[in-house]
Amino acid sequence: MLICPQCKFENSNTNKFCQNCGASLTQKFCPECSTSVPVNAQNCPNCGADCGTVWLAIIAKQPTVIGEISTGDYGKNEEVEKDEGAISSPSAVPVSAPLVVGSYLDPEQRYQLLEPLPSLEELAPDAEVCIQVIDCQPYQISPLATMLENRQKGLVTPSVEATAIPQLAKPYIALQAQGNPGIPEIHDAWQQGDIQVVLIPDKSHWPHLLDRWQENTTSSLQILHWCYQMTQLWTLLEPVNCCQSLLDLSNLLLDEDQTLTLGRLYSAPLTKYINTNVSVDNNEQQAGEPEQLLTIQALGRVWQALFRQSQRTQFGSIVQMLGDLELGKIETIAQLRSRLEEMSTEIVASTWETLPPTEEQYPSAPTMLQVDELDNFNSKSEDMPTVVLPMQLSSLQDAGQTDVGRQRHHNEDYFGIESNINKLELPKTRVLQARGLYILCDGMGGHAGGEIASELAVSTIRQYFQQQWIDNQLPTEDEIREAVYLANQAIYDLNQKDARSGVGRMGTTLVMLLIQDSHAAVAHVGDSRLYSITHKRGLEQITIDHEVGQREITRGVDASIAYARPDAYQLTQALGPRDEHSINPDVDFFEINEDTLFLLASDGLSDNDLLESHWQTHLLPLLGSGTNLEAGVTDLIDLANQYNGHDNITAILIRAKVRPNLDSQR
Repeated sequence: MLICPQCKFENSNTNKFCQNCGASLTQKFCPECSTSVPVNAQNCPNCGADCGTVWLAIIAKQPTVIGEISTGDYGKNEEVEKDEGAISSPSAVPVSAPLVVGSYLDPEQRYQLLEPLPSLEELAPDAEVCIQVIDCQPYQISPLATMLENRQKGLVTPSVEATAIPQLAKPYIALQAQGNPGIPEIHDAWQQGDIQVVLIPDKSHWPHLLDRWQENTTSSLQILHWCYQMTQLWTLLEPVNCCQSLLDLSNLLLDEDQTLTLGRLYSAPLTKYINTNVSVDNNEQQAGEPEQLLTIQALGRVWQALFRQSQRTQFGSIVQMLGDLELGKIETIAQLRSRLEEMSTEIVASTWETLPPTEEQYPSAPTMLQVDELDNFNSKSEDMPTVVLPMQLSSLQDAGQTDVGRQRHHNEDYFGIESNINKLELPKTRVLQARGLYILCDGMGGHAGGEIASELAVSTIRQYFQQQWIDNQLPTEDEIREAVYLANQAIYDLNQKDARSGVGRMGTTLVMLLIQDSHAAVAHVGDSRLYSITHKRGLEQITIDHEVGQREITRGVDASIAYARPDAYQLTQALGPRDEHSINPDVDFFEINEDTLFLLASDGLSDNDLLESHWQTHLLPLLGSGTNLEAGVTDLIDLANQYNGHDNITAILIRAKVRPNLDSQR
């Protein structure tokens, strides 16, 4: 099937246009000049920019039986896989003769070679060839993706899966469930005979860690941050025997947020893959003993190689740490992390000693952060000591969408997004100032009632902040409350003017998020919600619904009893039905001290614990900078229509990414 790049709708392979939104499935736009080009084009004919979807193909020749699992080939289970919803894969990979540029890696002629492929019959067992291929059908879901989706639905039996997935692909699949941005995602994989093929993103154009390591503007604190990320990755890679992936300097890359990421995974014997740049001295353990190299001493040698090749001087505390590592005084990852934390504390403490103590001189106070929160990875380590680190916003992105649902005839939800981003970047300075106002209202009062109330509330609040929010700091609590009271009064006055009474009085819920750089505030009335999603803490509901059930719980009533009441979900507060003396909006302030995805949701999306059940599949991946928030919102709407659909559905996603304020450390 073809997945629409705009709305993610599933289309038949014969469709030329999306049956849902009408987007072309055969053409796309050049990212540089917006010229329409075929989806299989490598370059734009107008400006020459790269347009193709390029994958790195890893081709390995290995025995068909590894351990107790026979990797087999897809042909043996073709009938079973068809019945079970599993994948069928390319039936052959050429092995007898080399292939030239422009040839296809697979008989289906989807993956076209961008560089020559040598004869694979001469490939030694356990050896690999890596080449770039362009995807000529980038909108078509891969067979592997289909199998993994069917696995989640319980449509693939373990026996079928064992024969269908090449051994080379299994570490990628196992680690993909972690949702870790440092692990390359697998796109497709297949096996025929003793030839295995795995396709992953091509990161050949990404900056190398070594290049950033040697830059003069890179601080010691940033270097410790990268070392800490390596220990996090080591913990993830160790169970799948892929720690070798960290020992090749050319495999250590950085994404757009300067987060450490791997170009690929290495799972063969370590001695085969060690980069010659990470060579050991004569008096060190030689590469012929992989067991010795696969201890955390190997990380120390990688760090030594990074300092040596970057010609960067090692600072005192890291010299001691590397020495203790080599002598075996640091034996576990936990001990190594503890040492890195101590070093970070020393650097930060020495810096803060030189800073003026008065807050008046520095009104934008730095954020307090734990060292383990520096990392974007889902750490499972022990509790760590608190260290003071300055943080700053590095990017702010947002998207919103509303839908009538499957049962309502009109939409009483309304939302508003206003964001302003100012960026200054110089050789030694990078400053991002960002402001965002995000408002979601779920109206009540029927046609020409609820929808009027929700839109009026959004427009009133927007107009207020356009006049009052004029400097680079968040509005005060009193100002935020004033905005809510004004919205309430506007709806209340309209109710009075139209002489509405009882259930005919229009009203609306409200949840709004205000962001100024790394500072945020939330205000809400009713049961529309604000959630946050982070790698460290997962999904958290920030607001507490204003409804009878929650009111009883705050009074000490057990939750099971409170929500057994027939009026448990009746709102205790809403904007509009009564004057401002009857509402008391909750207003809270907090810091954005780690990469965070915020979600404003109406109850059409949050009902029946839908988000609690699906956040790992529909929200957590959106923390990554490379993911599309517009598509993410569409997926949430589709999810709510599939499982709820009884009410209007509205979602606003905001992705706020932060980084250590390294400028203040220099």
